[in-house]
Amino acid sequence: MEIIRGIAVSPGVVISHAFVLDAEDVRIPRRSVVESDLPAEMAAMTAAFKSTRKEYVELQEDVARSLGEEASTVLGFPIKVLSDDRWRQKIIERIEQNQVSAAYAVSLTMREYKQRFLQLKDRYISERVQEVYDLERRLLQHLLGKKREDIAHLEAEVVVVAHDLTPSQTAELEKSGKVLGIATDLGGRTSHTAIVARSWGVPAVVGLGEISAHVTGGDTIIIDGTHGMVICDPDQATIEEYRKRREKLIVRDRALGELRDLPAQTLDGVTVDLLGNIEFPHEASICLERGAIGIGLYRTEFLYLGDDSNPSEEKHYEAYRRVIEAMYGRPVVIRTLDLGADKYTQTRNPVPERNPFLGCRSIRLCLRNLDLFKLQLRAILRASVLGDVRIMFPLVTTLLELRQARTVLRDTMEDLEEMGVAFCRDIPVGMMVETPAAADSSAAFAAEVDFFSIGTNDLVQYMLAVDRGNERVATLYSPAHPAIIRKVRSIIRTADRANIPVSLCGEMAGDPIFALLLLGLGLRSFSMAPADVPEIKKIVRSVTLRHARWVVRKVMTFESDREVVNYLRDEARRLLPESV
Repeated sequence: MEIIRGIAVSPGVVISHAFVLDAEDVRIPRRSVVESDLPAEMAAMTAAFKSTRKEYVELQEDVARSLGEEASTVLGFPIKVLSDDRWRQKIIERIEQNQVSAAYAVSLTMREYKQRFLQLKDRYISERVQEVYDLERRLLQHLLGKKREDIAHLEAEVVVVAHDLTPSQTAELEKSGKVLGIATDLGGRTSHTAIVARSWGVPAVVGLGEISAHVTGGDTIIIDGTHGMVICDPDQATIEEYRKRREKLIVRDRALGELRDLPAQTLDGVTVDLLGNIEFPHEASICLERGAIGIGLYRTEFLYLGDDSNPSEEKHYEAYRRVIEAMYGRPVVIRTLDLGADKYTQTRNPVPERNPFLGCRSIRLCLRNLDLFKLQLRAILRASVLGDVRIMFPLVTTLLELRQARTVLRDTMEDLEEMGVAFCRDIPVGMMVETPAAADSSAAFAAEVDFFSIGTNDLVQYMLAVDRGNERVATLYSPAHPAIIRKVRSIIRTADRANIPVSLCGEMAGDPIFALLLLGLGLRSFSMAPADVPEIKKIVRSVTLRHARWVVRKVMTFESDREVVNYLRDEARRLLPESV
């Protein structure tokens, strides 16, 4: 049994078999082989070694011709491994003695090899583990061929273990409906994987370092998303202990579910709007099941993930129609494309940006690709006649960007008018406040928009200069930093003075630790992952506004995020002892 600690990003407990993904979406389950089939598996292993070695030799020759002999020496390592009969024989012996498939024997042996590399103190040598990943991938390609499992159509419920998950992989996994939990080597509290896991409501731990090198497909593992732990090969006593914990969580969730149809209202009568963040159309119904009164953030990037071609206007329209109709007149805030950074464009750019989070993303990308932008706006406007629809622009940093975006929207409206297509001409238009520039200029922006939504995921990243997806600096990424709290308070006050609504749609909104603080700062609209709604509603219904304001006054006396977190956690534990 081995316990690996990481960053807790989605609470809960799950006990299941591992589904291990590499960069090629390969799953290698343990498969037993009858004795009569062993010679065929060993022959396949020998053939895979031969074919893979030939690939590397040809690649080395190509590199030598193009870049010179010295450059081609980087391929010497895998060729040497594949030429070593002792190494191949070790895998064949594992096939014969354990009566397993060649693919499983390779996966198991390569895992051991990767662990040995990672344990080496010499950084240059340990970093060559990527060559081992590549060697494993090529061997498995020859062994599995077309028998590789489609991750969008898993047959059994699993927990996903991966080095990292790309947005396209998470989109494919979501389609399967079989993912019970997630554990990754990389990632931070607000990385795409973390956000998606919370949206699904499945336990997840990221930033585990080397979990993908420690687990083989089919292994039993426990993911404790509340405490940020993954337990590999647990003994029976540990399994029973976590089964009991899981049962307690089920009882807690059932009790919270009874709040679904009750208003989110404080003990002294202050009403708070709890909205849901969604990424896929079917999640709209989940929001209603959890007690949300609308959609505060509809991310639309999923339309571009997992597909080599850009979605048509009809595909956009159909996705929006499904959500709007599912909400039965409740508000639906559609964020225009937030592509770029870690989503979509880096895999398609001939030359990826050096720092994509500070590059051509979100509204910047849309204003440079007007056909792309107008296509989405046409679909949103067409769907606006179906319900209470609102448009929100992401990552606005200057008034010029906002005015340009609104001009494009007006042009799109005129196009639809000329075509005789119905749309809501007075559709509310808002913006994300998620950069220091936007926050400091919020008074000027408030005069030109209908609403604000504070995007704390990026606001924290840009204010604290901390990559929100980088596990190495995860401890520095903190919404509890006093500067962040002061900035959020300032934005809320600006919106109040301008008499426009303001919500907060970052992960901070769904964290029970911050609920009292945000309520006391004056926030009256929280938008979060559907799974978080019941806990936040419980807190709101358990306190008075007077108490929340007292909490803010206390927090404003602290000088560090650690003091803030410790104090807020203690306050939240009094209201949700089983969750915080």
